[in-house]
Amino acid sequence: MERIFPVQFTKMNGTGNDFVVIDHRDRFIPVDQQAEFTRKVCRRMFSVGADGVILIEESESADFRWKFYNSDGSVAEMCGNGARCAARFAYRLGIAGRRMRFATVAGIIEAEISAEEEVRLRMTNPFGFKDNLTLELGETTHQATYLNTGVPHTVIIVDDENTPVKTWGREVRFHTMFAPEGTNANFVTIHGQREILARTYERGVEDETMACGTGAVASAIIASIKTGVASPVVVETSGGDRLTIEFDVHEDGRVENVYLQGPARIVYTGELTFESLL
Repeated sequence: MERIFPVQFTKMNGTGNDFVVIDHRDRFIPVDQQAEFTRKVCRRMFSVGADGVILIEESESADFRWKFYNSDGSVAEMCGNGARCAARFAYRLGIAGRRMRFATVAGIIEAEISAEEEVRLRMTNPFGFKDNLTLELGETTHQATYLNTGVPHTVIIVDDENTPVKTWGREVRFHTMFAPEGTNANFVTIHGQREILARTYERGVEDETMACGTGAVASAIIASIKTGVASPVVVETSGGDRLTIEFDVHEDGRVENVYLQGPARIVYTGELTFESLL
């Protein structure tokens, strides 16, 4: 792998969810080495450190396509915070215009650069709704709801903002009910008619992250269905930033016209050497 270096990259974050973003239109990292590359680059303290790696590649059906890897090297179908970062990165490099379409495993995502660091996404329609799921967490019983917003999410509405997200989240993530693919786990506190707090344990990162875009979307929709929270919903993340989620819920339960808006920030640009993998 040493021959591919140096590698130009941009470090970005979307509400605290951080990524290494690489212009990979030349596809210089061999496919069979991309997972290992990601695992090593995402190590904190030993390398750049990130929740994932985003490779921007050419597409025949859209302005570009992305390949998204979680920090453990697994492929994620979608990531809302990463998608905003990918959109801003592509716009900044002239790969796409202010309005764009890009291909993900979950489908085509539409994005618009709405301000210097603000990106608005039109998400794919959610599916797989399952309600009234009973989970034993710690010594208590909780009712959960499942929804796939590009990746699988389980949402539990709680009263206590100090929920042990890492402990309970891991139990939910690996619960046999969601095997074999597993699920992300979201713990939601209702703050008002249009505002919630969402804390997420992310599959593939295997920890609570400072934010999760698809988790914020799932949390807002489920909070609306279960408690009457109204769109647009402002979602406060663990890192303190805010995301705005818009959607339509129909009487037959269908959810459409889902939008996610929030910041996508450029932290720094740099050059990886081979020693970043050691």
